[in-house]
Amino acid sequence: MKSLLRWLRRAAVAAIALTVLGGSAVIGSYFYIEPSLPSIEKLKDVQLQVPLRVYTQDGRLIAEFGEMRRTPLRYQQFPAAMVSAVLAAEDDRFFEHPGVDYQGLLRAVYYLATTGEKGQGGSTITMQVARNFFLSSEKTYLRKLREIFLALKIERELTKEEILELYLNKIYLGQRAYGVAAAAQVYYGKPLSALEIPQLAMIAGLPKAPSSYNPVINPERARVRRNYVLRRMHELGFITKDEFRTYLAAPATASLHSSPIEVEAPYIAEMVRAEIYSRYGDEAYTAGYRVYTTVDGRLQAAANSALRQGLLEYGRRHGYRGPEDHVEIAEAGEAELVAALAGRGRIGGLIPAIVTAVAERSATVFVAPEQTVELAWEALSWARRYQSEDHVGPEPQTAGEVVAVGDIIRLQQHGDGFLLAEVPAVAGALVSLHPDDGAVLALSGGFDFYQSKFNRVTQAERQPGSNFKPFVYSAALEHGFTTASIINDAPVVFEDAKLEAEWRPENYSGRFYGPTRLREALIRSRNLVSIRLLRAMGIGPAIRHITHFGFDPQRLSRDLSLALGSSALTPLEIVRGYAVLANGGFLVEPYFITRVEAGNGDILFEADPAVACLPCETAGEAPPPPTAGEGPAPVPTDSETESSAQEPRLAPRTVDARNVYLVTSMLRDVVRQGTGRRALSLGRNDLAGKTGTTNDQRDAWFSGFNRDVVATAWVGFDAPRSLGSAEAGARAALPIWIDYMQVALEGIPEHGLEQPPGLASVRIDPETGLLARPGDATAIFETFRSENVPEQGAVPVAGAGGGVETPGAGLTEQLF
Repeated sequence: MKSLLRWLRRAAVAAIALTVLGGSAVIGSYFYIEPSLPSIEKLKDVQLQVPLRVYTQDGRLIAEFGEMRRTPLRYQQFPAAMVSAVLAAEDDRFFEHPGVDYQGLLRAVYYLATTGEKGQGGSTITMQVARNFFLSSEKTYLRKLREIFLALKIERELTKEEILELYLNKIYLGQRAYGVAAAAQVYYGKPLSALEIPQLAMIAGLPKAPSSYNPVINPERARVRRNYVLRRMHELGFITKDEFRTYLAAPATASLHSSPIEVEAPYIAEMVRAEIYSRYGDEAYTAGYRVYTTVDGRLQAAANSALRQGLLEYGRRHGYRGPEDHVEIAEAGEAELVAALAGRGRIGGLIPAIVTAVAERSATVFVAPEQTVELAWEALSWARRYQSEDHVGPEPQTAGEVVAVGDIIRLQQHGDGFLLAEVPAVAGALVSLHPDDGAVLALSGGFDFYQSKFNRVTQAERQPGSNFKPFVYSAALEHGFTTASIINDAPVVFEDAKLEAEWRPENYSGRFYGPTRLREALIRSRNLVSIRLLRAMGIGPAIRHITHFGFDPQRLSRDLSLALGSSALTPLEIVRGYAVLANGGFLVEPYFITRVEAGNGDILFEADPAVACLPCETAGEAPPPPTAGEGPAPVPTDSETESSAQEPRLAPRTVDARNVYLVTSMLRDVVRQGTGRRALSLGRNDLAGKTGTTNDQRDAWFSGFNRDVVATAWVGFDAPRSLGSAEAGARAALPIWIDYMQVALEGIPEHGLEQPPGLASVRIDPETGLLARPGDATAIFETFRSENVPEQGAVPVAGAGGGVETPGAGLTEQLF
């Protein structure tokens, strides 16, 4: 008995000594490690890496940029079942322990003592927060001690809810998803609040090993882990026994989902990304900036559809170039067919497919993952073989002349069925602005951004051809010509050192029409008239006026070919020029970002565009227009743009209101009677516009507007070559513009430019451009500046006989 008491006393002394030594070691370790522990203040102001997100003007997501997918939430926004599932899976005593669960640590120590190996266990949610934010994941005793002390420090300075909020937003859950909200979108394509408990349990099971329990890569292991979490939730009383049984039987429904892109506008998104990166550097991808653009989601969808449809129709007119690829699939099963289509995603909405059978006038095709489609003869019969831009083969008589088994082709959705299609070789662009402030309403820089990231709206410098003529005619009106001036449309040969040895311009038709009124010349797009106009007013004065439409004078041709649109310009530059006509003569700056918000909602930037304001002129607020020969008004600087003035800045008037009205009236006649007649299909009387076609039909354009919307469409090959002899602007580009404007003007009342004061409408003789005599049955009405109303009498014809000469022009004429 005495020996037992002696042993117990010794054991007690040893235990006390060990406790004192252990406590001293812990205290000593704390004082050794504590100075190196980071400040918890960093956690209070932590900036989670959140991607850059780009939205339309009404808040619909366009794009997301950044390596980490994360959607931070406040603690109150997490569903209670999400919190319960995470506690059940990771730390059920979280709300009881002080940051370190001594029971868990003892289990970990026991495992080490019995196995000699370091195992899992003992790590609380608070300790995971400490490790994830401040420490490495290496398994060393010193790191574990730092983790424990840091967890205790965190618990002293943050509430339990704040710690859980950090954890639920920070934890990595696979597939670049950080935080449970991002995981909900990645695995289920839904917001966290829309998930059911089995789905929440699946996410809660991921932190332990995101790669091993990934429900997409390892669905069976993930389901086992999910069921473990559900069982723990039942054991802890978070769900009932009946609920537990029901949830166990629920199928695993996880699959990869991309970000919920609501509007397809990748070209604009890339413009935004580049701009935000230039302003904020690498922080652009991690600081959670939200950028709101000027883009109208409905109009952007219309622009995408119109451009793609126009390019596909061009391709069908010029024949089928053949399958995208060919593979041997004799007796291939579904797995082999899926493999043959692997890596071929949709391009511009066109679906990849593989031909599995060909009948007399139909074909069977396989579409991944497991769809078989029958193509009727109507879907195939258009596919005459492409030979050149001007020649196609004979009409096919059987499906075998079009496709063969093993062909990899593309399908276009058509009603409830499909059409044979192919990715167009031709390129195109469409851009639309609000004319009053230059806001980009829609922009499509090509058939498919992921096929070609080259943005043809901002990067393709192409000759606009006759699409440029309205600016030349505006210059002519400013230099004494009228809409009724008579100009000779006759052959001419130019010898000019600035041009090639000899230049013999022609009209598109190849014909010449003699003396022609200015209005009629623009309606019919007469080239020789434009050249004589430019020669008569002089290249220098013309360029000085044309710069009032926003064009860089250094980029404009310094010879007579300027009249035919020989300068290389982008669609964005062209549409800006037409915006000046649409808004009544004010120069606006195209812009596409309205607001940039920081992750906390603070506004970092808010656009303050200069606005065209016709009514302001009557109040004496608008600046006077420049006189002929002055350059355009200066473009606002960044500091001016970022001003927070509540009153809108007024755009400068750069072109006289009467000049703009007269040019617009001629462009309305282009739509009513001339090369833009197809636009009459829109059933409106307020449309104005101009086609454009360059030499050898290398570029096709149409630009047009009413008072509310202006848009430019361009079609051409990236490596310039002929579109085909019949592919003028009216055929290749105008239908694209029409399809877009059909949507853009839907529900908008007709809205044309109001006639300004100082104009007079009189009856003239259409042959001479002079005032008509009383009773003249052929007389027509024409509008003039009040000081330019013609008199009765003879009128000179520019470029014929005694027409106005430009000194040193080096011009010889052959009139016949």
